[in-house]
Amino acid sequence: MIIPFIILIHIIAATISAGGHLVLAIGFLSKALKDQDPGLIDFFESSYERIGIPALFFQVITGFYLIHYYASDESQWLNLDMHIGRIFVVKLSCLMLTILLAAHARFRVIPNLDKDNLRYLAGLNFRTGYFF
Repeated sequence: MIIPFIILIHIIAATISAGGHLVLAIGFLSKALKDQDPGLIDFFESSYERIGIPALFFQVITGFYLIHYYASDESQWLNLDMHIGRIFVVKLSCLMLTILLAAHARFRVIPNLDKDNLRYLAGLNFRTGYFF
């Protein structure tokens, strides 16, 4: 009975992570670009961090609980010959990429954000106005 609850928590945490980034991309980033105000991005980031970081933490904890439940032998976790091993490696790779991108955004992009480089955050080219 505990596994459906763990899966539910895992999915809710993933939804919070994905939803927060959609709100940033669709709501705050478009307004920040329109107003040339990088403070909106900083405001969102500092507000969202309070729920985004715990959501990521719950995703990691429930993810490890689920892999341990479905493959209690830890040698199976990285075994690419097994289906559960392939899933775990893909999810672990996504987690590492998420952590690297979050650290890059938190420590390099957001602190150096100003109205001149705001368009680069959106992936827009200064000359053409189109996505890279």
